[in-house]
Amino acid sequence: MNLILDIAWTHIRSRARHTAVAVAGVTTGVGFSIMMAALMQGSQDDFINRLVDAIPHIVVSDERREPPRQPAETAYTAAEFHGLTPIAMRPGIKNPLATMAAIEQWVPGAVAPSVQVKGILRYASRDVSASITGIDPHREPRVSTLAKQMHAGTLPSLYRTTNAIILGDRLAEKIGAKLDANLTVQTAEGARITAQVAGLFHAGVRSIDEGTAYVLVKTAQVLAQQTGLVNEIRVRTTDPMAAREVAGRIERETGYKSVSWQGAQEDLLSTFVIRNIIMYTVVGAILLVASFGTYNIISTITYEKARDIAILKSLGLTERIVRNIFVVEAGMIGLAGAALGFGLGHALCRGLGLIEIKNPFLDADHLPLAYTGWHYVIAACVALGSSLAAGYFPARKAARVYPVDIIRGAT
Repeated sequence: MNLILDIAWTHIRSRARHTAVAVAGVTTGVGFSIMMAALMQGSQDDFINRLVDAIPHIVVSDERREPPRQPAETAYTAAEFHGLTPIAMRPGIKNPLATMAAIEQWVPGAVAPSVQVKGILRYASRDVSASITGIDPHREPRVSTLAKQMHAGTLPSLYRTTNAIILGDRLAEKIGAKLDANLTVQTAEGARITAQVAGLFHAGVRSIDEGTAYVLVKTAQVLAQQTGLVNEIRVRTTDPMAAREVAGRIERETGYKSVSWQGAQEDLLSTFVIRNIIMYTVVGAILLVASFGTYNIISTITYEKARDIAILKSLGLTERIVRNIFVVEAGMIGLAGAALGFGLGHALCRGLGLIEIKNPFLDADHLPLAYTGWHYVIAACVALGSSLAAGYFPARKAARVYPVDIIRGAT
C-alpha cells in the first residue's frame, strides 16, 4: 500500500499545475454546491417555520367527514340510505370543555378554544372581508405565537374595552385604521357591533396579515349569534412533525374533522419535494462538471506516464496495483478538493448571510441559510465518488497496457 501511495503522490506532485486545476475544479464544485444547498434549504425551513408559527398545528372543527349513520343502518347490515337531507343542527362542537379536557389528557402540547366567523370590517367608508377568530387570551399563547407577533398592544388588551379587536397590520393599513380606532363589524347573519382596535399583529404570512382579526370568544359568539358556541379547537403539539398522527387520533376519538398543518398545506409541501429534487440535481450537476476536470488530469497523467507504467509492469506490478495507483490519485484530488471546498462553501454561506435585504415586500432582512453538516457530507461523498469514477477509466486503460508494446513504441 505504501508503494501505491508513493507512486500516486509522485505523479500528482510532478504535475503540480494540472493537479492544482483539478483540485480547484472539485473545490469550486463542492463550495458552490454547499452554498446552494444551504440557501435553498434555509429558505424552505424559514418558510415552514413561519407557516407553522402562524397557524395552529392542528385544527379540530365542528365538521364531520362522513354523515351520521341512520339507526336502521346500525341495526341492519342490508339497510343503506342515499340522498338524505340531514336535519338542521346547531353548529359547534358538542360539550367543548369536556372534549378539550379529553384531548389535553394525552396530547403532548396545549389546547385552546376558538370561534371562527366571517365578517365585513367597515371603517371610513371602506369595507373589507376578514376571518374573525374568537380566542381566549390566556390560552392562546400556548397554541400560537400571536403574543410574540403583536406590534401594538397585547392579547390582554382584548379585555380593556367592550368588543375590542386585534387586526393584522396589513389589514389595518388596507382600511386605514389605527390603534384605538372604532370600526364596524358585520356578519352575513345580520349581527353588527362596533369594535375598538386594541392591537396590531404581524404574522409574516401575507394572507393572514391581510385578512385576519382576533376578538374575545364571547364577542365572536355574539357575531355568530350563538351563545356558548365553540366551532374550533386549536392544538399545538410539542413536536410539529407529529401533528399528522395526533390529528388522526383526535379525529378517531372525537369524530370531528381534525386537520394538521401538513394536511392544510399539502399542496404547498408537495412542491417542496419537487424543489428538493431540482436542488440536488443542480448540485449533482455542479459536482459532475468538476469531475470532468479530474478525469482530464488523470487521463493526461496516464498518457504521459505510459513508459513508466510499462517499466512498473515489467518489474512485476500487476494490473490491479497499476489500476489502484491511478484510482488513489483521483481519490487524493477528490479529498483535497472536498477539504478546500468545505472552507469555500462556509465562506460563501457566511458572505451571503451578511447581505442585507431592504424590500418592503419581504419580512426578512437577511437571506435565510441552513447550516447543517449533511450538506458537507453529501457534497464530499459526491465529489469523492465522482473523482474516483473519473479516475477509474484512465486507471483501467493504464492497467491493460502491454509493456512490450510500449517499449517497442507500438503505441
